Amino acid sequence: MGGAARASRTGSGASQTESAPSGSESTPVYNPFVSHAFLSSLEDSGSVSAQTGWLPQHIVLRGPDGSLEGAMPAYVKTHSMGEYVFDHAWADAFARAGGRYYPKLQCSAPFTPATGPRLMVLPGAGAAARRRALAAGGRALCEQMGLSSVHATFVPESEIADFEAEGYLHRTDQQFHFRNEGYGAYEDFLATLASRKRKQLRKERKAALDNDITIHWLTGSDLTEEIWDVFYEFYIDTGGRKWGRPYLTRAFYSLIGERMAEDVLLVMARQNGRYIAGAINFIGGDCLYGRHWGCIEDHPFLHFEVCYHQAIDFAIARGLARVEAGAQGEHKLARGYLPATTHSAHYIDHPGLRRAVADYLERERRDVEEIGRLLSAHGPFRKGDGDAS
Repeated sequence: MGGAARASRTGSGASQTESAPSGSESTPVYNPFVSHAFLSSLEDSGSVSAQTGWLPQHIVLRGPDGSLEGAMPAYVKTHSMGEYVFDHAWADAFARAGGRYYPKLQCSAPFTPATGPRLMVLPGAGAAARRRALAAGGRALCEQMGLSSVHATFVPESEIADFEAEGYLHRTDQQFHFRNEGYGAYEDFLATLASRKRKQLRKERKAALDNDITIHWLTGSDLTEEIWDVFYEFYIDTGGRKWGRPYLTRAFYSLIGERMAEDVLLVMARQNGRYIAGAINFIGGDCLYGRHWGCIEDHPFLHFEVCYHQAIDFAIARGLARVEAGAQGEHKLARGYLPATTHSAHYIDHPGLRRAVADYLERERRDVEEIGRLLSAHGPFRKGDGDAS
């Protein structure tokens, strides 16, 4: 398992990830979803626990002297909810064949469809071996605990080779991301769009703020308990209708307000002295990550304004390289969010299920690539000169 270093697992211990940097050989870019503040808030709030089907089993890599050399967030799962990389069909097929798919091991940031480091190791000499040791640790834990599989989701493309070297299968999917090409203002971004698309977005943004609706950015000390009460009401209302049972507890929001308030942005819509809608975003080193939104009133185009247009405004103002606006959503394409390939790695213990999944993933990767190519060709950007009106 990586020479002198050894991989082990911890029970709750989200703190084990606090000082383990990314697998990149260069200086890691801060990702809020693998920070101690975020992962421990999920656990301490009861949002992640054995009772919710997310039993923390974080994998740590220690050197000969016991010092921490790497970590991978990991959870024993008794279902496939809250992951955004869908394997329900695999579970159903295995059950029909007489197999037991659950429990399984999930290596990810819970409830978070955002790419980020999973094989977090000390940089420098031996980093590649440490990354492989962590990937091997996931496979070994699967075998020791009698689990069916290991699923490392929303993995950076740079880590895929390390997982594949340890017997994992590569899966791709697609999201829509905004890329900041050094714009000085939103109008600079609009200038790159086809005339018809540009006019459409201007009209959409104007309509969203009809009826005296105003937009407010709240971060840091703005995130009071009163604000969290309001936003949680949005989350419960929309989450209950969309998912049936919202994942996050009210305590989670208080904890991230205490532990990482400067990394959180609420975009809130206000009308007649009260907030009526809002979206939560997390601020990374080079990216704004849109997570979820909610409302207590429906207004035309307000969802697009709060979740997508305002995120672009903020990224341009902060000089962030991109906006990742969550899972799925072809409607994002017309608003300047282009297809981006996401990656995951899957270790399947049963040989027959592994062969079937490997065959499926080979065909799925080709489909994802072709769909991404077709969608990119239908983006809102200008195709040539003479369209700058």
